[in-house]
Amino acid sequence: MPKGPRHLPTLDYVSIVASLYKDRRAMLVGMAATISGVMMAAIKTDAPLLYAVALAFVVSTAKRYYNMLAFEDHPPAPDDRASAQSWERRQMIQGTISAFIYGSWCFVSLVIVRDPFAVLVAVSVTIAAMIGIVTRNFGADRIVTSQSLAISVPMALGLVLVGDGYHMALAALLVPLMISFRFLAADVRGMLLAQVHERTVASRLAVQLDTALETMQHGLCMLDENGVIALANDRAQQTFAGIAEGSWVGRSFSDLLEEAIGKRALPETTADRLNRMIIQQEGGKIVMKLSGDFHCEVTISSRGDRTVLLFENVTARIRAQERINFMARYDGLTGLPNRAYFTEQVEAELASRQRIGRDEPVLLAIIDIDDFKHVNDTLGHLAGDRVLSETAVRIQTVMHRNSRLARLGGDEFVIYRAQHTDSETIQAEVEAILSILRRPFEVGGERADVDASIGFVSSADPHIGLDELITRADLALYSAKARGKGQYQAFVAEMDSDFRYRQRLKSDLALAIAQDELKLFYQPLVDLGTRRVAGCEALARWTHPELGPIPPDVFIGLAEETGQISAITRWVLRTATAECVNWPKSVSVAVNVSARDLRGEDLAMHVSEALEASGLAPGRLEIEVTETALIEDREGAAAKLELLAANGIGIALDDFGTGYSSLSYLHGMAFSKLKIDRSFIAGITTSERSLKLMANVARLGRDLDLVLVAEGVETEDQLEAIASHTTIDQVQGFLFGRPMPADETRELIASMNQADARPRGAKARRPALVSK
Repeated sequence: MPKGPRHLPTLDYVSIVASLYKDRRAMLVGMAATISGVMMAAIKTDAPLLYAVALAFVVSTAKRYYNMLAFEDHPPAPDDRASAQSWERRQMIQGTISAFIYGSWCFVSLVIVRDPFAVLVAVSVTIAAMIGIVTRNFGADRIVTSQSLAISVPMALGLVLVGDGYHMALAALLVPLMISFRFLAADVRGMLLAQVHERTVASRLAVQLDTALETMQHGLCMLDENGVIALANDRAQQTFAGIAEGSWVGRSFSDLLEEAIGKRALPETTADRLNRMIIQQEGGKIVMKLSGDFHCEVTISSRGDRTVLLFENVTARIRAQERINFMARYDGLTGLPNRAYFTEQVEAELASRQRIGRDEPVLLAIIDIDDFKHVNDTLGHLAGDRVLSETAVRIQTVMHRNSRLARLGGDEFVIYRAQHTDSETIQAEVEAILSILRRPFEVGGERADVDASIGFVSSADPHIGLDELITRADLALYSAKARGKGQYQAFVAEMDSDFRYRQRLKSDLALAIAQDELKLFYQPLVDLGTRRVAGCEALARWTHPELGPIPPDVFIGLAEETGQISAITRWVLRTATAECVNWPKSVSVAVNVSARDLRGEDLAMHVSEALEASGLAPGRLEIEVTETALIEDREGAAAKLELLAANGIGIALDDFGTGYSSLSYLHGMAFSKLKIDRSFIAGITTSERSLKLMANVARLGRDLDLVLVAEGVETEDQLEAIASHTTIDQVQGFLFGRPMPADETRELIASMNQADARPRGAKARRPALVSK
């Protein structure tokens, strides 16, 4: 082991130096015995030198004593090595002086006094002092060495000077004695340092453990073999704050749980389970819900006969998990179960119903807000959200108490019920829902009037699944909307066959488009002044190879549902522009575009490609749109139509008068033609009111410098009324021809556009197409 102080860690070195100054009373007792021995020898021999030795011991003892007092007042810090070295030097100097006095005492007694008693006292006391030096200064090797030499050299010299061989041999024996003393000091020093290290490590570990226990974010509690709390940190006791007060150490943990149960802060079942895991020394975790909304997760681990409980506050985690579960199962806007959670609940109930063989009918109803997008477009999406939230509240106030309501998504809600599903109860419920939803919604000072349509199905089939119920309710809802919206409709078997028919048509329509099986027909628009064909509207027709001609409103609607309408629009553009090139330059062609076309970004590109491929002048092409197509994205549609109009293409508003806000469309969009819906034409020959309305609409279009077209003209009387009482420019209807193939259209144009086509005396009219 290292002996020099420079080899020792500072903490160990300071500890050794401090040991040199301990127990000054023992030093005083030892020195008092020494001085007494010197005085007895001096009195017996009456030797002045011995009195001088006694005085030297007294002075040395006093200086050593005061040095120890000074050390006690100003001890070095544990990390102050320089100060410790200074105190070590002071102790070594004073100790060496004292040791030299011992050696001198022996020399004087052996060589000068030569009294047997004096020699005996001097040698025996000095040897005892050497043992004391080893035991007191064992930690400082150089102090032991210097003091041993200070004693042994004068003593050995005195023994040699006695002159006989025995004393010389005794002097020689001092060498191994000194060596043994040094080894003894080294052994004691090693034991001391080991104890110092162990104590330091233990102290450091204790501090670290205490720091860890008090700063850790979790509570910790250790139980002994009897379930008594042996250790607990503050965080653990804070877990049960207000439940189990006072110190935990020494208490039974089961008693603490009993106290919590008694204060109704902990469920008894949870406490029993936790106690059982502790007794059986089962590792694991358990979540305790204490008073209020505080959740604590307890981790139990055991080793030997000790059990450690770790308490973690998981309240935030539990709340977050609950929030995640809520978001996964409930709609964030209305607070209703979402589609996924509704599906989970209803499928479980249907499975249970199938297992027990219940035959009572179940009800599933889908509620859809009619034209809800109009609310979003006119009042904004925040207002739309409030309408949806209020809709959920209103439905819940009138629906049957056994009904389960959920939000399917968008503006659709769904109701499911497995009890009280007789037809009278169902009818009363859906009528109550429609009635309460017809009441105006007040949103941010604005009024929103909405209607809803409901489709429902009631089935006693125990094997029916949720998907089948939703499909049937959807069919009923589609039927209700087809009848005018704001109504309810129960599912009937015929709807299923209609659904299968529509599904077949969707599939076959896609095939027909891919194989170019659609045909393009044209219906003429006749100039009222010249009775010439001013243009033709291109209309797609489909003849199914097995089912025969499919009505346009059927397959066009299916194409819009499936997204195939844009492919049809591209085909019509290419075909119609290519055909129009074969007509006289005064004849234009009109192509209808859908809402999907206006939402897309490729309409202008497809129009440009068709014109470029056919070589048709842009002024001979018209794009027809309806108000219902514009309502979905008014601003986007206006921008796209403005771009087309800027390129010389005519823009026509079709079916004018059947939409929502026709006048605002006329004001804000680049229309060049206004096609008045056939509903204005029907009664003009029998009703003066209808004729005036027709004339006023025509006058409005005239004031806006639009080309006016009357649709649905079927009789000569209607034609005469229009010519005599309105400022209509063009007419379209069966009177001049039904939609016809391209070859028949060319023949009609050729026959009607001859030089004498205009009747004699007919008034001249504006050109058929006004491009803006």
